[in-house]
Amino acid sequence: MQLVETILDPGEVVIAEAGAMMYLEDDVDFKAKMGDGSDVKAGFFQKIWGVVGRLATGESLMVTHFKNCHSTEPRKVAFAAPYPGTIIPLDMKEIGEEIICQKDAFLCAAKGTGIAVHFNKKIGAGLFGGEGFLLQKVTGDGMAFLHAGGHVIRKELNNQRIRLDTGCLVAFTKDIRYDIQMVKGLTSMFFGGEGLFLVTLEGTGTIWMQSLPFSRMADRIIACAPSLGGNSHGEGGGLTGLGGGMLSGDGIDGSMGGVGALMGALSNFG
Repeated sequence: MQLVETILDPGEVVIAEAGAMMYLEDDVDFKAKMGDGSDVKAGFFQKIWGVVGRLATGESLMVTHFKNCHSTEPRKVAFAAPYPGTIIPLDMKEIGEEIICQKDAFLCAAKGTGIAVHFNKKIGAGLFGGEGFLLQKVTGDGMAFLHAGGHVIRKELNNQRIRLDTGCLVAFTKDIRYDIQMVKGLTSMFFGGEGLFLVTLEGTGTIWMQSLPFSRMADRIIACAPSLGGNSHGEGGGLTGLGGGMLSGDGIDGSMGGVGALMGALSNFG
């Protein structure tokens, strides 16, 4: 579980996804606002549209602004990732001041960074691309931080094409073309375990890929959670599920209780 630790100079502001704050030092105040602060002239209806876009992309209703208000010395604020994975630091000026990313990937950024909804204009990619019609567009020239599941690979494309699982795409720069492609062959389509479609990225630019999409991890947890309709027989084989998790001592007082229950169950087979 990674975190971002930022140092705020006097009067400096950082924006973050609501609920991401881990700790903040004295003299740092925070306030939830409707907008990201990138457009100081934005009117009420523009802010409302921004809120609607944030909700549609899976982000929280408000953006939290943290400011070093009361000190003449630098102060720290830290933001934690929402689930196990990797935090991606981005120098927005270095990558062309714009990036398209999966919904709910944004963690925090310097004030002046814009966070807006990005419409996927291709119906096929919107319906079957794994992220729907709506993606996030992050703009600005400061530092921004995204979060993704598992390990993250950054890959440079030079007029090339790459295909990947629909859930493994994290972000791509603005010059990359995004589309979907159907898997060839009925056998591969229905029994290959990769789904019906793959994401196709083509052009010259940078892409970021994640090894463990949160949806895949959640599906695995649900599949192994009996209370959610899953199967209690996990990775340990058949004995793991005897007596509702006796090897782990679940529901029994202590580990020796679990061993005793296991021995009793095994004696029934004799």
